[in-house]
Amino acid sequence: MIPITLITGASRGLGHNTALHIARKGGDVILTYRHRADEAHAVAAQIEALGRKAVALPLDLGDLSAFPAFADTVRTALREGWQRDTFDHLVHNAGHGEMAPLAQTTEAQFDGLFNVHVKGVFFLTQALLPVIADGGRIVTLSSGLTRIAVPGFSAYAAAKGAVEILTLYLAKELGSRGIAVNAVAPGAIETDFLGGAVRDMPDLNHQFAAVTALGRVGVPDDIGPMIANLLDPANRWLTAQRIEVSGGQSI
Repeated sequence: MIPITLITGASRGLGHNTALHIARKGGDVILTYRHRADEAHAVAAQIEALGRKAVALPLDLGDLSAFPAFADTVRTALREGWQRDTFDHLVHNAGHGEMAPLAQTTEAQFDGLFNVHVKGVFFLTQALLPVIADGGRIVTLSSGLTRIAVPGFSAYAAAKGAVEILTLYLAKELGSRGIAVNAVAPGAIETDFLGGAVRDMPDLNHQFAAVTALGRVGVPDDIGPMIANLLDPANRWLTAQRIEVSGGQSI
């Protein structure tokens, strides 16, 4: 049976890249987007051009009240597109960053980060549990900033630290269903995260490259293939792990 992966926030960046690599490995994709429907449908078209099936669905990860209806939409998409009642893999990619010193971080910034990265991941997983196949996989996205402290990211890193703990508990509680759960923690990556700061600000790019063992910052093609490979059946015995993919940043 062809595996189906649901990836949140897959209209751009790491989610987009991951979706394409999953399709290249022979998987089908349900991708979500918040605002950019045209970009999401363009990603779906790219996947279909690779000979795989794809559907793009709207989802605001900060709106928990919408999750039950979203789960119903996923059920409908599965029945209509695949004649199935479940999907196999859930990749929690959607999110955003905030960079502010601790003394200047607002409650709104803090709540926005935790609503999306922690509450959103927790309750979306809860809503989708009946639709995830036994023996499936869940991947959460953490950050290299949970291992090293970079001023300005206290709230963001705290949210990602909570995601890592949640990953352990998901792995423990869902293990009886054969569902493996792992966290992938990228280092500095050239995407539009924080307005493309690492990609577009040479000084910041060089700063991170200088403390990375492999001598550069990452690009989406360093992360997407790794997540796609993590979902491969050959990795069935890997669960409850934090896997840093940073090129040896700050070691």
